Amino acid sequence: MAAKMREEADKLKLSGFLDGVTLNRTIPLRDQVYALVRKAIVIGKLEPGAPINEIEIANKLGISRTPVREAVKKVSDEGLIEVFAQHGTFVSAISRKQVEEAYIIRIALELESIRRAALVIEPSQIHDLEDIIHAQEVAVKRERYDEAIARDDDLHRYIAEVNGLSMLWKAVDVSKAQMDRCRLRTIPSPGAAQETIAQHRAILAALANRDQEGAMTALRDHLETSLRNTLAYLDTEPDSQAVPSDD
Repeated sequence: MAAKMREEADKLKLSGFLDGVTLNRTIPLRDQVYALVRKAIVIGKLEPGAPINEIEIANKLGISRTPVREAVKKVSDEGLIEVFAQHGTFVSAISRKQVEEAYIIRIALELESIRRAALVIEPSQIHDLEDIIHAQEVAVKRERYDEAIARDDDLHRYIAEVNGLSMLWKAVDVSKAQMDRCRLRTIPSPGAAQETIAQHRAILAALANRDQEGAMTALRDHLETSLRNTLAYLDTEPDSQAVPSDD
């Protein structure tokens, strides 16, 4: 009986994150399904241990199973989904080790990105970054934290693109999947979002002055603060694994 009730609850979760979704048939279906599933996991609509049923997703979206299978494989490669023999496919637990590794990768790549950007950034690009920070601030004030995080990513992505380093940001984006799952959970903490915005402004000020060392220091401080906040959050969470129950 308990297993049946849990199965029905899981179907409701699946239905919820796909309700109202219409796929664009001119864009690869696997990419759209990947984005939907990844976002649902990152923002917590699909929690650790939630089952991922490829057939149900395909039926809900009115597509074949092939693009769903390809999308789930891509999400799995990022460590967000695990496959258990005899049990099925489930949303993974948040991995502290993968979070720490993501920050190592991110700090290394983004320090190089901002080092280069500080030497070539133009006034018009500084204005664009100011607009991004302002949009982030508005989102925080309205408690639209998913939008605030999106604008946060826009800022870091834009700095990479100042140098034409689009592949660098793609590498960061893929590696930070586990990190992203913590961000929406930590940003509502008192003062956390405001501290992030202040750090972004410090980064911007250094870039505007073409202060290479200052920009790198401000970026490192920003990312290390984010890591500390994330690890502090994980320390308060139960050390559970997304392993399915046999009952």
